[in-house]
Formats: sequence, structure tokens, C-alpha cells
Amino acid sequence: MKLSHVFYAILFSITVLSCKTTQNVVAPTVEKELSNFEKLAGIPNIVSIEKKQTTSHFDENYELWFEQPIDHNDATKGTFKQRVFLGFENGNLPVIVELRGYGIGSERAGELAAHYKANQLTIEHRYFNNSRPSTIDWNTLTVENAAKDQARIINAIRNALYPNSKFISTGISKGCQTTMAHRRFFPNNVDASVCYVGPLNYKREDPRVYQFLKTVATKEDRDKVKAFQNLCFENRDALLQLMKNEAQSKNMNWEFGVEKALDYTILEYSFAFWQWGVPVSSIPPKGVSTEQIYKHLIDVVGYGFFEEKAVDDLQPYFWAALTEQGIYGYETAPFKEYLNTEAIYKFDWAFPDGVSKPYNLKPMQDIKSYLDESAEKILFIYGEYDAWSATAVELSDSAAERELYKFVKPKGDHRTRIRNFSSETKQSIYDIIDAWLQQ
Repeated sequence: MKLSHVFYAILFSITVLSCKTTQNVVAPTVEKELSNFEKLAGIPNIVSIEKKQTTSHFDENYELWFEQPIDHNDATKGTFKQRVFLGFENGNLPVIVELRGYGIGSERAGELAAHYKANQLTIEHRYFNNSRPSTIDWNTLTVENAAKDQARIINAIRNALYPNSKFISTGISKGCQTTMAHRRFFPNNVDASVCYVGPLNYKREDPRVYQFLKTVATKEDRDKVKAFQNLCFENRDALLQLMKNEAQSKNMNWEFGVEKALDYTILEYSFAFWQWGVPVSSIPPKGVSTEQIYKHLIDVVGYGFFEEKAVDDLQPYFWAALTEQGIYGYETAPFKEYLNTEAIYKFDWAFPDGVSKPYNLKPMQDIKSYLDESAEKILFIYGEYDAWSATAVELSDSAAERELYKFVKPKGDHRTRIRNFSSETKQSIYDIIDAWLQQ
């Protein structure tokens, strides 16, 4: 045999042996890491996921729809779909849970998520916008059912994406009320909470509001507010015609009629004025035209609290306020010469058609007891001149040892946020939150 033939024979044998050896080796299995979309899709009660265009600092944005029980205490009542936004940044960073008292208005990062460049989970409140069943059983709109909605969503998102992250809940105004209620029912569902400008009312028409309006700011400023309301009543007929003209051109209606709508708008003026921090210098003096009076009145109060379509959109707010969370009324005694009554003007007209319910004191009293006795790690932000500060949370003597804090911005209004405080106070606030995130 030639040498070349021997060489090729050996090479052939090595090749065959190599192939047999390779066939007997089992390669290790590499498990594929699921994407965030796939992890979210694995949550049983998510019925819809849409990846959205990124916003703020988030790497990924999602719109999610959760299927929720209409009544967590009675499964026979069926389900509804609840909208949730998720801004994902990193699975190891904190999650800021924005509990909306209303619908979701934006996917953008709120103050805390932006400050910490954290993740953000935003939960629309049940029965606002499209987070509602086709027919609403209003008796299922309770703070308890809402809190159970939120706990269900938080647990699902934590288990899917953030098993080791800190969770801080936060809410503004009615969202602050929502945050307090969620912590009362589920005190350990999140690690801490930051509540902005939220009332804790003890009655349906909480009288502390009336006392606040009589003592806020300076007497000189309060007198100017009252003088403008008097000016409106003195020009009531002319203002009424202007409101009728606006109603016709903008297709507006009021359940209790345009005449009553004007009275309510004038009475609301003082509350809205202080709530939104309107400059005293902007109040029109006597002698201006009725058009100028009307413009200022509507600039401050607007049409969105009494007009029929707006009330329909706010129906869940009014139901909650009139049955569990409280609101206020309007004292008419200071305007008796114009209204011929001293009765408190109330919001009973804002109940859904054909449905009403007595006010239940217990839910807000339960929240007060929780805050007074056992709540931990909650920080409250208020504006001194905000009319809703009339019924602000009052901290008990044991609050500090349980890490409950309250910061009030001097002369602040309902738009008061952490960023509005002095540099020193702002640092103190973030030092508290920093410590909670590091524990």
C-alpha cells in the first residue's frame, strides 16, 4: 500500500471516531430569559398588553388591562377591566406606585419616579374613564373594593418583574385619599407612602372647611374675596345672561338649571380661589364691566364642577364623596340678602339618577384610627392656603416614632409638591424617603 493511501485511511478513521464521539455528547440546555412583555403576559388576570412609545426616563412603557371583580366580596357580580400604566426602567430599582383617585391623565413620570429615575406603576381608579363595567352597580364603588383592586395589581406586578424592589405608593388629592385607604386595608403591601394635599373628612359636609375659609390668609385678603362674591350677586342678572349665552354657544346644561348653577359658581369661588392659589391682585374691583366680572369668576371656578357633562365624568368622585369620603357644602348665611336663605347648599343633586345612599362615617374614621395608632412610614405634603388643607391629616403624638411626617408649605396651594419647598426642607423630605428606600 502506498504511503498516501495509509495516510488517508488513518484520517478517515479519526474522522469517523470523532463523529461518533460528538453524537454521544448531550449539549447543556440554556433556558431563555423571558422578556418583560412575556413576563407580563404570564400574569393570569391581565387581559390586554400594549407596548407604548417610551416617555420620561423609562426604557419601556406598557398599557395593561387587568380583569378585576366588580365586588371582591361577591364573585357572582362579574368583572370589569381596569387600566394600568407601567414605566419600566430596571428590575432592581424602586417602584413608585401612583394611585390615582380619578382616571390616568398621563404616562409620564411623576415627581418621585422622576427624582429617583425609578420604575412607575400607575393605577387608574375603578369606574373612571373606561375602567368600568358596562352597567355600574354604584354600591360596589367603595374604598375597600378600590384598595383590593390596587393590592391585586401591585402583587401581580411585583411577582412578575420586581420581586426584590422597594415599593412606595403615592397619590395626589383624591389619590392621597386612595393611598391612605390602600394602606389602611393593606398596611404592608408597599414599603412606604408619600401623600400629597389629600383631605381626611370626618363628615359628608365637613364644617372645618367653613372655619378655614373664615381664617385663611389675612383679613384684608379674605375681605377682598368676599367683596368679589358680593359684586357677583349684585350683578347677578347680567351675569346670568352671560352664562345663558355661554351655555347656548357651548351646548352646556345644568341638572339644577342655569340660575342655580350661577349661584353655586359664586359660592364655590372662595373655595376655588384658595385651593388654586389665585393672586389677590387679580380680583376685579367695583366699577369693572360685567364681562370682566364673569371672566374672572369662570377663570377661577370654571364649568367643570357643575355642568352636566362634567358631572357625568366626575360621577364616581361624587358618589365616593357623598357616601364615604366626604366633601363640603356652601354656607349661604353670609349672602342671605341675595339668596334669602341660610341653608347649607349641598351636592345631593350629584348622585347618579335614581340612586342615593346615606353617608357612612366608618371608612374615614377607620383611616383616622389607623393613622393615629399603627400606620408606619407615611409622609404628608400640604399647602397652607389650600382649601383642602382645612381637613388635612392631623398627626397623633406617636406619629414620629412610627415615621409619620407632615410638611406644610407656607402659603402653598393645591399644586404644592416637594419641589415647591425651600432647598433645606426639600432635602429633609428626600432624606426621609432615601432612608426608607435603603432599609
